[in-house]
Amino acid sequence: MTILVVNAGSSSLKYQLIDMDHEKVLAKGVCDRIGIQGSFIKHSTYDDKSVTNEIEMKSHKDAITTVIKILTHKEWGVIKSLSEISAVGHRVLHGGSKLFKSVIVDDDVIKIIEECIELGPLHNPHNLTGIKACQQILKGVPQVAVFDTAFHQTMPKKAYIYALPYEYYQKYKIRKYGFHGTSHKYISERTAAILGSDKLKIVTCHLGNGSSLAAVDCGKVVDTSMGFTPLDGMAMGTRCGSVDPSVVTYIMNKENLTPEQMDTIMNKKSGVLAVSGVSSDFRDLEAAIEQGNERAKTAVELFTYQVKKLIGSYACAMGGLDAIIFTAGIGENTPKIRKMICEGLEFMGVSIDDAKNQTRGKEAEISSDGSKVKVLVIPTNEELAIAKETKKLVG
Repeated sequence: MTILVVNAGSSSLKYQLIDMDHEKVLAKGVCDRIGIQGSFIKHSTYDDKSVTNEIEMKSHKDAITTVIKILTHKEWGVIKSLSEISAVGHRVLHGGSKLFKSVIVDDDVIKIIEECIELGPLHNPHNLTGIKACQQILKGVPQVAVFDTAFHQTMPKKAYIYALPYEYYQKYKIRKYGFHGTSHKYISERTAAILGSDKLKIVTCHLGNGSSLAAVDCGKVVDTSMGFTPLDGMAMGTRCGSVDPSVVTYIMNKENLTPEQMDTIMNKKSGVLAVSGVSSDFRDLEAAIEQGNERAKTAVELFTYQVKKLIGSYACAMGGLDAIIFTAGIGENTPKIRKMICEGLEFMGVSIDDAKNQTRGKEAEISSDGSKVKVLVIPTNEELAIAKETKKLVG
């Protein structure tokens, strides 16, 4: 079975074509600057062929057409015809309270995704555009929606409900949803395979420009750091994370800001970027620290401190801890951050080996031999997770 995985953004469309019989990526790429002058496709194959072509793509439909053409191209293609694509798996940010697991797309599903646009205004419209474009180009091919929120729907009500007037939950479904679910699911399943047990209490740390943690007990999420939106939780690259709600209204009144302006500040002008005054990229922060930049040092310390606190609170929520997993751009590639997070957790049985911890971008156990809690680095693979969900549904 060959599955096309699509992740559609506002002006981009990422894709992978995966042979699910061998879980092998046949080709992958991105269509960028869709609807903008200078649009192009960057494409590579399993046998190291690569090409970047500038091509006019006015819409996501044009982008999907371009992807199909290059996948079946005589020189750069990996399949001979559309008939070899068994199904398409789509990353969709928000399924709300109605779509709590992956589903085959039909008219009802599209309607619900549209209803969830107000919950995921930056992602759902573009995810939906990608689905509709594939429906038009790949007629009759099953389309599957895989939701970032789905894996977290096992949270108990005590974990996802907010202490606001209950009518807002009833009327508007205001609650914690959680995100990065596809990544957390993949990582938790991979951890179970590596450690040889599905009866584990683990904390998965998806640390990147957007970061979230999840407490996973025997394969089910009991809590996660992101909430009603991906803004909640820990400080991130440009997002503020959890703050005293009164701070928001105080700044709005002082600066005479609209809700939209305040939303932009919290999502795009805050986080470690704001604290450091340098960058949202941890590589830049590390370089700044080496040059004696105290604000950059504070930003990194704030970030690692918040991760450490979440790990401790999740161990309490689960009544124990068997493993801590680091993944995503920062989690996979920044040994110093991993060390700073684990320092101070020795009382919980966490101990990492400095030599093992130097790994970057590879699957590895970095805990010391005497550590009671396993500490692992596992590169995430959301595309494969989406393809697995798609295969499961279409058979």
